[in-house]
Amino acid sequence: MVIVRSCGLTTVSHFLANWLQANEHAIRERLRDLYREAAAKKGAQRRELEPESCFAPLLGWVLSWWSGESRRLALVLDATTLANRLVVLVISVVYRGCAIPVAWKVIPAEEKGRWRPHWLRLLNTLANGVPTDWFVIVLADRGLYARWLYQALRDLGWHPFLRINAQGLFRPRGERYRPLKSFVPQAGTSWCGVGTCFSTHPLECTLLAVWSEGYDEPWLIVTDLTPPQADAAWYGLRPWIEGGFKDVKRGGWQWQQTRITDSQRVERFWVAIAVATLWVVSVGGEAEATQPVSGLEHLPETHIARQRATRRSRPRLLSCFRRGINLIVATVIAAGPLPLGRFYPHPWPASSPRGP
Repeated sequence: MVIVRSCGLTTVSHFLANWLQANEHAIRERLRDLYREAAAKKGAQRRELEPESCFAPLLGWVLSWWSGESRRLALVLDATTLANRLVVLVISVVYRGCAIPVAWKVIPAEEKGRWRPHWLRLLNTLANGVPTDWFVIVLADRGLYARWLYQALRDLGWHPFLRINAQGLFRPRGERYRPLKSFVPQAGTSWCGVGTCFSTHPLECTLLAVWSEGYDEPWLIVTDLTPPQADAAWYGLRPWIEGGFKDVKRGGWQWQQTRITDSQRVERFWVAIAVATLWVVSVGGEAEATQPVSGLEHLPETHIARQRATRRSRPRLLSCFRRGINLIVATVIAAGPLPLGRFYPHPWPASSPRGP
């Protein structure tokens, strides 16, 4: 998958057949056994892969490669679709602008029913993958907010960080209910405080509200963290999962071209996607974290480089996903040992001081 930049069975099997001088059809059938159910395989000893059994180990794998003293983890819940055929509910670890899927559920797009049981099951399968001394926030966009989700995350010992719609009320502690919009009436304003959100189904929580310049609307986030513990800017981690979906599809593994229609087979197929993503992001992230940085502080005050420096952080010119693929392919061409990366988390985004 990494070398051909595709998860397509035909593409991968064709490459392997030429590389290994083997029968292409035989290799393709072996690869198909990854996602086939036991009854569709040959032999009495054949079993089928259970994706759920991989979720906690995948998350544990990420954390086992976590470098440094940081024991903070950001998980994001979101859904992605495949045309009008399938919906994939995904929980991902977000890291350096990328997202690594560690738990997922695939359902037919036309299937009726609530997503609540699926999300709860996914969360519970991951519970044993994180040591109890880790600080974990779980982010989700407005469409996924629910009181049961907020409580489920707290029951796991994790901290909800959920965006809500602006149509509602909030009552700061010791005051009366006010419209949510009133806390950030215009761009350039922010507020945070403890109180009760919603009058119909009250939720005791902390409200983080910020309307940054250049944005069409504010972020309104509910969490169980106290105001000194939380920062609304952390919500900026959530869009990284959208980059992860791009890597799964047109920006990376080309999953949008799959012809698999059975949802359970797709769930098994995603194990390969998750492992490949974990590998390339770890390699690319390590390279980004350890590459040489500017040493302006060692230059004389009058040096031309100091005079022209903007003091802005260097933008990411290449994603960790793409950087990892390039490094692995280059290593294969050079006949070197395949690299195994590490995860070097960088500081979460931070905002300027907020109101009371």
